[in-house]
Amino acid sequence: MTITRVTQSMMTERSLTGLQGSLGKLADIQEHLSTGRILNRPSDSPTGTAAAMRLRGAIAQQQQFARNAEDGLGWLNTADATLQSTNDQLRTARDRALQGANAATSPAAREALATEVEQIRAGVLAAANTSYLGRPIFGGTTAGSTAYASASPGAGLPEVVTYTGDGGSVSRTVAEGVSIEVQVDGEAAFGPDGDSVFDHLDALAAALRSGDTAAIRAGVDAVTADMDRVGSALANVGARAVRVEQATVRAADAETGLASSLSEIENTDLPQAMVELQMQEVAYQAALAATARVLQPSLVDFLR
Repeated sequence: MTITRVTQSMMTERSLTGLQGSLGKLADIQEHLSTGRILNRPSDSPTGTAAAMRLRGAIAQQQQFARNAEDGLGWLNTADATLQSTNDQLRTARDRALQGANAATSPAAREALATEVEQIRAGVLAAANTSYLGRPIFGGTTAGSTAYASASPGAGLPEVVTYTGDGGSVSRTVAEGVSIEVQVDGEAAFGPDGDSVFDHLDALAAALRSGDTAAIRAGVDAVTADMDRVGSALANVGARAVRVEQATVRAADAETGLASSLSEIENTDLPQAMVELQMQEVAYQAALAATARVLQPSLVDFLR
């Protein structure tokens, strides 16, 4: 059996090493408590740091999806309100046409009705040029500020409205691999040039002014068809808005889940850290007491 000689110097060094280690553990726990994080530098946990970086990237992606969805909802809600307003105006125009088709309506009354229909046409044109954040919502990807332009072909002639958009797709990515169109094709909502709602309202106003009953009834049918077209566009917008809203909720849920996972990796479990701190304090106090007893002999004690 080999007996290793233990010197006073060895005992002192070992005591100091143990005390320093205990102090280091106390310092680590104190840092976790003061910062609220267990990952304060990559060396604390290389694998945890890598996982935290991946989670932060995923959170940033979900936040971008949510921002895209919010922007898309802005487009679609603007289009929804505009199309509903247009539908209401067309319903009013049709009611005025039905009133003008009555044989008992006087020429002066029909003139007033024609003027009102012309004002409705101007209102619908303004709605068709509605923009969101400076972009015409019915103009596709056009660089212009409006989707429709009006110009008079000659003196005394009604202005002709033409589509100046390009029908291009404006979409927003609201999830991984999911893009949703947020614009509305102007020609799909208001009809193509030459057979648009503006042409129909022009013809209806002229028919009311001239008292042409057959033309008025044809105008009623045309405006009714325009209402159906606007209604279809409205339904399409509503369906897309629902998809975008669902994507917004999914992005928020995903962000919450990822943030929870990140918190488990990075943040300090305060109750656990407090217990560890108390245990480490007890261990350190015990080490100090033991060291004081072991290192108690002085040079005088050896000389006795």
